[in-house]
Amino acid sequence: MKFKAHINIMPHKELLDPQGKTVTKNMKNLDINGVEDIRIGKRILMTLEADNQEDAKAKVDKACKNLLANVIMESFEFELEEA
Repeated sequence: MKFKAHINIMPHKELLDPQGKTVTKNMKNLDINGVEDIRIGKRILMTLEADNQEDAKAKVDKACKNLLANVIMESFEFELEEA
C-alpha cells in the first residue's frame, strides 16, 4: 500500500527561534502590526510504500528521529493517509 505522510518539524518551544524572531521584528516594516511571535519550522510530504498503516507509521517515525528532525532541538508530528 502507498501512504502519504504530512510531517511538521518545529523548534522546541523552550529554544530561541532566531529566524522566527527576525521575521516577527520585520513585520512592522511591512505595516503588519500586532504580530507577537512567529516560529518557523519545516513541512515535509513523504510518499512511501508499506504493508499497513502501523508499518508506515514506524517507518516515518524512524525517518524523523534519525534523519529529518534534530530531536535535541526540534519536535515533530505527522499524519498518515492512504495515497
